Amino acid sequence: MFIRAYLRASTEDQFADRAKEMLEQFVQERGHKIATYYRENVSGTKLDRPELGRLLMDSHHNDILLVEQIDRLTRLSNSDWMTLKKQIDQHELRIVSLDVPTSWQALSDKDPSQSDPVTRAVITAINSMLIDLMAAMSHKDWLSRRQRQKQGIERAHALGK
Repeated sequence: MFIRAYLRASTEDQFADRAKEMLEQFVQERGHKIATYYRENVSGTKLDRPELGRLLMDSHHNDILLVEQIDRLTRLSNSDWMTLKKQIDQHELRIVSLDVPTSWQALSDKDPSQSDPVTRAVITAINSMLIDLMAAMSHKDWLSRRQRQKQGIERAHALGK
């Protein structure tokens, strides 16, 4: 099992490696090691991210794309998320996110979904739905933050600041 950890921060001022220890501990508790890290300081609202693209190109069937939270992978619009998700699916990566507990089964040596096709289909559908939902919520959160920021700037201008 090849685990590829994706660490993203939104700006150069932020620290993309912030979650590295947490991801390492999470994986070690399940008897695995992270094989490689992909770090970048790019907004999650951008589809074109060099390190994420490199991760996709480096990946093989059944590799793990490990993230701290889905919002570290995406804050994309729904159409852009569907594009990225299609790329992830084409590379046959499995997303494991600390905030999606059902995704953790991909790290289990006793993963029932690997032997039983019905269980595999159910777990895959549940994970897909949860990840899609969290991707949509991440984009909504980004839109809300932008709106509040805009309102704050407008208020500051109105107050002469």
